[in-house]
Amino acid sequence: MFLVATPIGHLGDVTLRALQTLAAVDLIACEDTRITRRLTERYQISTLLTAYHEHNAETARPRILKILGEGGSVALVSDAGTPLISDPGFKLVREACAASFSVSALPGPSSVLTALSVAALPTDRFFFEGFLPPKRAARRVRLKELAAIDATLVLFESGNRVGQSLADLADIMGGRGAAICRELTKLHEEILRGPLVELAENAGQLETRGEFVVVIGPPAANAGAMTGDALDALLRDQLTRSSVKDAVAHAVELSGRPRREVYARALELARDRSALTSAESDDGKG
Repeated sequence: MFLVATPIGHLGDVTLRALQTLAAVDLIACEDTRITRRLTERYQISTLLTAYHEHNAETARPRILKILGEGGSVALVSDAGTPLISDPGFKLVREACAASFSVSALPGPSSVLTALSVAALPTDRFFFEGFLPPKRAARRVRLKELAAIDATLVLFESGNRVGQSLADLADIMGGRGAAICRELTKLHEEILRGPLVELAENAGQLETRGEFVVVIGPPAANAGAMTGDALDALLRDQLTRSSVKDAVAHAVELSGRPRREVYARALELARDRSALTSAESDDGKG
């Protein structure tokens, strides 16, 4: 069995080895035969296609293993990119290995690595999360767990939820740098870079059609070092010269602390400052 990476958008990104393998095997197992057929027809490959996805895996898997057992060859592909990455296939590979069938991977396109390459964020260590929970409460719980990971984060998101996820990311992860990558390698590829707060504020202007990969930079190096007193001093200084909104944005960027935490503390300090000014004014009148 061969695990074959296919283009994530541009059909010209397929490797020569992938084309040779797809043409030579007895069967190509794919998520959606209509999508894979675009690739095989483009390169005049006539190999039989069969569907293998999360809804039919329990019945399709034995048939594929039977072909392997009879000495046949099978290529497993996903709709786009490298098989098994947020796609079905793990159980098939596990059972094929358990039965001592040969399993080989043909490397190639990957939206995860492509997004990391163009995000302009640290790539020495990264954590791939895949899709976040669709419900907000569960999503926020998971994001708080992810916020503690000292690495660049890579997420998948759908167009109809990307705005909501960006708002939660900005609220929980503060002023980290990020990149929104839409329709990578395709005609309408779009890459937006900037602080999470800014990207979330402009989410309403996003084109929501297409596939999204969101990359978030690691926590600021000084995030853990900034004490509560230091944060208070920074906010007090900023509040003397700018609005609460601008003071919070500046403090989030420097401290790496979650925006919600910094905002709540800024409001407290602003109220204390306002109360003190009012009291001093009353004393002056007395």
